[in-house]
Amino acid sequence: MTRSDYNGNAIADKSKKFAVSCILLYKELTELGREYVLSRQFGRSGTSIGANVREALRAQSKADFIAKLHIAMKEASETEYWLELLKDTGYNHRDRSRQTSGRLFSTDKHSLFNYKID
Repeated sequence: MTRSDYNGNAIADKSKKFAVSCILLYKELTELGREYVLSRQFGRSGTSIGANVREALRAQSKADFIAKLHIAMKEASETEYWLELLKDTGYNHRDRSRQTSGRLFSTDKHSLFNYKID
């Protein structure tokens, strides 16, 4: 699968955009907010979502595909946790965590992720 093979895949596209948003927020927190511990955890889990989605797209079996997507969902849940901690501890004073997280999970059973980036 080449890079262009991922284009047009909604989950791959959304998870990559989310990872970029996580990286930008991480940079802001470490450069301006001088926060390193929580933001590092947030950055790792936030970028891991897209990595696991990409791995799922190259799965060797249906079971492997499902397992990788479940890992991506767990990482999304962990990312949401770190965002909550950043907000609750005052490091994300502009409420950017809410904008970044949007909705990580959709209630629509046909969609794995549903979020928006403001």
